[in-house]
Amino acid sequence: MLDHIGFSVRNLAVSRKFYLSALAPLGLGIVMEGPYGVGFGRGHKPAFWLSEGEAPTSPLHVAFAVETRAEVDAFHAAALAAGGKDNGGPGLRHHYHPTYYGAFAIDPDGHNIEAVCHRAEP
Repeated sequence: MLDHIGFSVRNLAVSRKFYLSALAPLGLGIVMEGPYGVGFGRGHKPAFWLSEGEAPTSPLHVAFAVETRAEVDAFHAAALAAGGKDNGGPGLRHHYHPTYYGAFAIDPDGHNIEAVCHRAEP
């Protein structure tokens, strides 16, 4: 349904470094970059944009859909290694639905970033 999403961050260089590391396990990298922002995605299509400016006053929640639980685990480890704060380790979240497997990290601007796998796995 969505084509792309973007938001402002206080320090583009800091956020660029964080997201470059945190999103790598999901197969997402920088696909477009300019003096005012950076776009992450696959191939040549940016789907997630960051631009420097005043960060939103309320934290945002962005969830990245992935195919496997291993990707969720790798995202969480990479986000924490990149300086993110734990906001819920990898695991099932039955209160959403029986196979909702997600992990959450807080980015440098206080946004709640998530990777989620909806598939049932043995």
